[in-house]
Amino acid sequence: MNIAFTKIIRLSARLWEFNFRRLPGDHFNFHGDVTNEKGERLQFSLYKDAHDVWHVTGQKLPLWIADAEQALGEAIEEGMAEIAKP
Repeated sequence: MNIAFTKIIRLSARLWEFNFRRLPGDHFNFHGDVTNEKGERLQFSLYKDAHDVWHVTGQKLPLWIADAEQALGEAIEEGMAEIAKP
């Protein structure tokens, strides 16, 4: 089942539109992307470890994304909860 959703997240006094897509076969592994101030799309991966902590991985990511691991993880959990509602 393909699961994708968008969340608006406030980071550093600015609203950002993040897109999330669950990767097949794993409930705790997601692809994410966001457009930066220059209009460039930044892509990254998120995964939840055995201690229920979310982590962001990707190449050449700005600090504001790396520092937002908790907020991004919360957005994923919120999005998944909304999808699971009957």
